[in-house]
Amino acid sequence: MTEAATAKGRATRARIVEGAAAVLREQGVAVATLDDIRGRSGTSKSQLFHYFPEGKDQLLLAVAQFEADRVLEDQQPHLGQLDSWESWLRWRDAVVERYELQGDHCPLGALFLQVGRSRPGARAIVTELMRQWQEQLARGIRALQANGLVSPSLQVDRTAAALLAGIQGGVAIMMSTGDSTHLKAALDTGIEHLRTASDTTLRT
Repeated sequence: MTEAATAKGRATRARIVEGAAAVLREQGVAVATLDDIRGRSGTSKSQLFHYFPEGKDQLLLAVAQFEADRVLEDQQPHLGQLDSWESWLRWRDAVVERYELQGDHCPLGALFLQVGRSRPGARAIVTELMRQWQEQLARGIRALQANGLVSPSLQVDRTAAALLAGIQGGVAIMMSTGDSTHLKAALDTGIEHLRTASDTTLRT
């Protein structure tokens, strides 16, 4: 297969996934049909089944991966630049804005509900998303340590895990209530914990 053909194939597959993601966000997983997705992506039935021979569930998993990637992309460039208190606050605002705009509809959650959260493919997507997210938070905490803003004795991975757990809890409550108060509290408390670690260092 030539490089051009491979690139064209990747572009076609990406167009299908992006079109499917847009349709599913607008109509919901239960309502959207493959015909709707073909219409949005400008692809034929044969193309759809060429790239997703196992049918709708396989396509839904691909869209789930696309949506998982968006979770991190929507936090950039702030998530990748957590080296000062100002950058952490900008990231905090970006996270709150993302989930407030999303409202009570979670495309990723709806997709997993449809394909089965316990399926190996679905579980792998969630596991990798959380791993990457926690890893980037940990990298940001280490950047604060390197800049002398946080105690070098702080348990970085544990702190990043707790912050991520707080975010996820806040998002879950927001999905149920439509209120972002708990999400903001989780983020603010996590950042305050980091600041406390820096204040302790300065006093010792």
